[in-house]
Amino acid sequence: MPKRRANGEGNIRKRKDGRWEGRYTAGYGANGKAITKNVLGKTQAEVKDKLRTAIEDSKKLDPVKAGSYTLEQWLKLWYSIYVEPQVRYSTKEFYHNAIDHHIIPKLGNVKLEKLTMLQIQQFYNELLKTGRVQKKNQPELKEHGLSPRMVQCVHVVLNKALEHAVEEKLILANPAKKCKIPKNTRKEMNILPEALIGPYLSAAKEHGILAPMYLELTTGLRRGELLALRWEDLDVQNRTLSINKSVARQDGKLVLSTPKTPNSIRTVLFPTDTVKLLVEEHEKHPANPYLFPSPRTGETWDPDGFRRLHDRIIKEIGAEHVRFHDMRHTFATLSLKSGVDVRTLSETLGHFSAGFTLSTYVHSTPGMKQSAADAIGNTIRNAI
Repeated sequence: MPKRRANGEGNIRKRKDGRWEGRYTAGYGANGKAITKNVLGKTQAEVKDKLRTAIEDSKKLDPVKAGSYTLEQWLKLWYSIYVEPQVRYSTKEFYHNAIDHHIIPKLGNVKLEKLTMLQIQQFYNELLKTGRVQKKNQPELKEHGLSPRMVQCVHVVLNKALEHAVEEKLILANPAKKCKIPKNTRKEMNILPEALIGPYLSAAKEHGILAPMYLELTTGLRRGELLALRWEDLDVQNRTLSINKSVARQDGKLVLSTPKTPNSIRTVLFPTDTVKLLVEEHEKHPANPYLFPSPRTGETWDPDGFRRLHDRIIKEIGAEHVRFHDMRHTFATLSLKSGVDVRTLSETLGHFSAGFTLSTYVHSTPGMKQSAADAIGNTIRNAI
């Protein structure tokens, strides 16, 4: 017969197969029926310890909901409740990429309470080796592993979802919390060489986009910010632009929206030559409210189409591949080289801190390193 124990301590019995079993009430379902669970062990003492631990743990879990979700089911529910109502479209795409392309295909069938730190760590390791997804109608992948930064992004999503699972009393602890995440490997960013700025702008003029490209090289605007500019955003007298919106493609449509961070809403100053070009550009289409309307639609440029035109120009002038975003990086580097202080540059770029500007965008050229070495050398020499 099962050994009777105090109320709430469960009971222990020896089974016919020789093992010991402890049974306990984990809680009560919506219908009022007791939810009974068990633990097994080779000895009575072992089961007694397991039973005590299991009863203590059961008090930390929701007996109705715990054990009822796979990771895929929980991720979808968590996303719909905690993420989707609160984030922008571009951020939703970030979550969908991590959840649908990476986490669910590998771990989605695992029961939430069965998911272990070892499984997650192996998952992250596999992402580094073979995590890239071949997309339809895209060139064949040259590299098959995800970057450390992308693995970090996947971890952020999974970790957040599991933290909420703990708060909802679905699991006792977050198995992703102590996983080792790969460190970033810094890649040297490309910039447009100074010797090729002239040829680049000449080619841009031939393609009818000199004004936006000149503005890009003198302000470092993000592509969506550049293409969303309206004539009313320009203050000719004070040589400033009000940056307060961005354009992006969402569900096949071009959508204007406010920037995602307060720092991105800013006023940018620029050179006199740039003002002249912008005024001349507006005179070509004075009735159009956009500063750089698409010649095809009269509305905003499609950011992808504009990028492709930039890529074509880069190829025409024989430059190594420089992404459109690297033009922003080029502006930052040339600004520092010209003596612009980091805080002013950071505000112009719309960054949250000067430190982020330095660590992310600034390409330290050999000439800048030599100038720095010469400057400190002159300082010490003059002090002697």
